[in-house]
Amino acid sequence: MLRVRGRADPPPLRFEVADAGRLLLRQGARILLLGRVTEGNQGVRLRRYEGYRSPVPPVRSALMREAGDWAHTYARRLEEAPEGPLYEARWHLGVRRRFPPYVWHGEDFVREWPACHLDWSAAGWNGVVPLRRLSPPDAARVKAYRKHARAGTLAPVLLWWVSCLDGWLLLDGHDRAVAALAEGLTPPCVVLTRLSDEEDWRREADGAAEAYRLLLERPVAGDERRRQVVLRAPGDAMGALPLQEARTRSWPLAGGVPAWDALAARAVFQCPGD
Repeated sequence: MLRVRGRADPPPLRFEVADAGRLLLRQGARILLLGRVTEGNQGVRLRRYEGYRSPVPPVRSALMREAGDWAHTYARRLEEAPEGPLYEARWHLGVRRRFPPYVWHGEDFVREWPACHLDWSAAGWNGVVPLRRLSPPDAARVKAYRKHARAGTLAPVLLWWVSCLDGWLLLDGHDRAVAALAEGLTPPCVVLTRLSDEEDWRREADGAAEAYRLLLERPVAGDERRRQVVLRAPGDAMGALPLQEARTRSWPLAGGVPAWDALAARAVFQCPGD
């Protein structure tokens, strides 16, 4: 768990929102992504822009071969990042190597650029959105990373779980992701997630503790095994509360709907086929 203190709001890399499902992602003064939730909350249409800069330094081959604690490495680098997403909150960074097949090897890894549609109609989305155009598998840097993928020394890519997309943004490692996929592998990942505020999970814990007390006072029908399962369940739930995911924070877009609509109109004028 990474506790960030003393950071001024808002962070350089952040979401801003306006009415009727309008959103954008910016990095400092640069607009990186425009999005709008479709009618009936069936998904979100996105258009991305050039100009994204990874908030963490490049991962050198020597560091990859060391195979250290990648979650700790990325936590330290994000804390030092001048253009990252961290603000004062509780965060979790964890290594993840297993995903449902559709996340990386199906349509939910967004390969098209710059426009895309994230379809929420089938019980959510849970895919990956790159923040820059993907390199071809035969690009020089990708080929170098493919050697690491085959050797098992490829550094994890860095993902950010974003609740308003119901999926992940690819913060770092675009070429490493392409390299792993070109070798038929799932990219190893470190996932950045905002956790619930301490007062929120402690409030839930107090409620769960009271429910558990009442449960102890009530007899449980059935055999002793069933009784132990029933009595253990609240404790298991309470143990998970400190690592409970929270929604991604966003900030109001200056200028509101007119400002977003002006940006969207400019994008349509520049790329009428998107």
